[in-house]
Amino acid sequence: MPEHQAKTERRASIGARRNPATEAAIIAAARDLLEERGYAGFSFDEVARRAGAGKPTLYRWWPTRADLLMEVYSAEKAATMTAPDTGTLPGDLLAYTRALWTFWRDTPTGRAFRGLIAEAQAGEAAQILLREKFLPERLKDVRAMFARAVGRGEIAADAIEDLVALYVGFNWFRLTTGRIGDDAPAIARMAQLLTRGGATGAP
Repeated sequence: MPEHQAKTERRASIGARRNPATEAAIIAAARDLLEERGYAGFSFDEVARRAGAGKPTLYRWWPTRADLLMEVYSAEKAATMTAPDTGTLPGDLLAYTRALWTFWRDTPTGRAFRGLIAEAQAGEAAQILLREKFLPERLKDVRAMFARAVGRGEIAADAIEDLVALYVGFNWFRLTTGRIGDDAPAIARMAQLLTRGGATGAP
């Protein structure tokens, strides 16, 4: 039996459940393709070919290109970043944001994220996916940092959602305008402003 045929058979679909070997191969192929060709050169056809998987399998598990990109992004980010606990909210935000910008600059999926945001503005399906599936999961670490700050008395509990929105806005503004170099002073100023704005009794 030819090696490619054996490889394909080993990765055969098992229905609605994901075959772990096939899933791992697809994720790895997607990441490698992003590294080689970037967001513009990313396609299901090429991912399927490299992974030795059928396109119907990709579409069953990831209905759109955005679905697959978001999963690859989430997996790589989770493997390379953890939420810091420095003891203060400004310290946490500084450490986390510097790590986030490094991830956006230095990893294939991080560099593709700006294209994913642009796609979400051009298509309703990608926008809904970004808003309702991707963001709630990816912002868990950010909300955890603000929740710890509430416990330390740094900010009010009812300020968390507004602070999350402001924090995301700051980061995406810097990302979409190409200003994510390691700018610790600007990040520190943002962190201080958010902390003061979220403090109990702040106007």
